[in-house]
Amino acid sequence: MAALKPGEVDLGTTIMAVSFDGGVVVGADSRTSTGTYVANRVTDKLTKVDERIYCCRSGSAADTQAVADIVKYHLDLYSSQHGEMPTVKVASSLFQELCYHNKNNLMASIIVAGWDKQNGGSVYEVPLGGSLHKCEFSVAGSGSSYIFGYCDKVFRPNMSKEECIEFVKNAVGLAITRDGSSGGVIRIATITEDGVERQVVYGNQLPAQYTG
Repeated sequence: MAALKPGEVDLGTTIMAVSFDGGVVVGADSRTSTGTYVANRVTDKLTKVDERIYCCRSGSAADTQAVADIVKYHLDLYSSQHGEMPTVKVASSLFQELCYHNKNNLMASIIVAGWDKQNGGSVYEVPLGGSLHKCEFSVAGSGSSYIFGYCDKVFRPNMSKEECIEFVKNAVGLAITRDGSSGGVIRIATITEDGVERQVVYGNQLPAQYTG
């Protein structure tokens, strides 16, 4: 598996997505780190690849940005050729194809989530190595190891949109508290048939956590 190349920046991140009846909620922190140095504290790790499809990026910032740009190009081409919006499965399959066939050169772990008229809201994860998995919820990045237990305990199927937003906010907030490579603000996007609602949870609005 490829390590960071000279000059590359590691996102050092917490990303997650969860589906509900009618859409998905995606969220991420905003810290980009290079070792112990914070290179950017307000990064937007929620990347739009189609009107109602977003990806959450972790790993090498350069690799994940390049892969997202290539997928966006192919999805635009798909829409032009087929006269319809691509499905989330099509988008995630493109990510998987690129990540798998370049797994020795890329450091990229990506969550793909969105809404389409065929399947409604859906979440797919493409971890390091380029496999593809459909999930009800997914967490990734350096902060994810701190919150898997919380997510497994709190998540339940058929949560409402509001419950999913709180779930993402609390989970990413916990990761920011414990993971030195996660921080800044929490960016959240709610994707439904009606479009995309973006919101930002600033540092002074983060859920209160026990810090000893």
